[in-house]
Amino acid sequence: MKKEAIKVLIADDHTIIREGLKRILSFEEDIVMIGEAENGEEALKLLRICSPDVILLDCNMPLKGGLEVLKSVKSQYDTIKVIMLTVENDRKTIHTAIDIGADGYMLKDSAGTEIVNAIRTVYDGEKYIEKSLISFLFLDIKNQNKKSESQLDILSKRELDVLIEISKGLSNKEIGEKLFLSEKTVKNYATTLFRKINVLDRVQATIFALQNTIEDYYLTRFKDE
Repeated sequence: MKKEAIKVLIADDHTIIREGLKRILSFEEDIVMIGEAENGEEALKLLRICSPDVILLDCNMPLKGGLEVLKSVKSQYDTIKVIMLTVENDRKTIHTAIDIGADGYMLKDSAGTEIVNAIRTVYDGEKYIEKSLISFLFLDIKNQNKKSESQLDILSKRELDVLIEISKGLSNKEIGEKLFLSEKTVKNYATTLFRKINVLDRVQATIFALQNTIEDYYLTRFKDE
């Protein structure tokens, strides 16, 4: 039986961005664009009509901004995933979107393959953050207080291996290939370590890892091995 296509709504006030995204999605058999909106109010109206699985949502739009739309979606729709489209210097918006609970974070000029990968990832229930945004987030959080070292100490060597790769923006499949583990095994490790360090998803885990300079900790802890 053919898998049902992922239904995507595009919300961006720039026509050229919408057209570019539509073209990217048109080449994918498992993804279908079911609507487009040029402002936040229109996006919320379309939600009630077309019931998308994933929204590609511009952070800055007229009438209702992306963050307002994100809040509405997360308070009213349990199953809809939201990928925020932003520009690199919009630090405050990205941190606010993380707090609200966006499912993905992409730069507007991301490669087509990156956008398609993000859609599939969030549709499958994972969080997604574009790799180039990770070092960008690090600039904001590197001076924040570290969490208790006891949270790091209870992680196994393999869990730390997985956490390090998550903090680099790798997917479970990519981590599995790098560490010679099955994708399912990586997912199990991730679920366990998320519980141990008290985070909900990959984005929070990435922030935790950066706050704690995880690679330095790893080298110190296992320097004699």
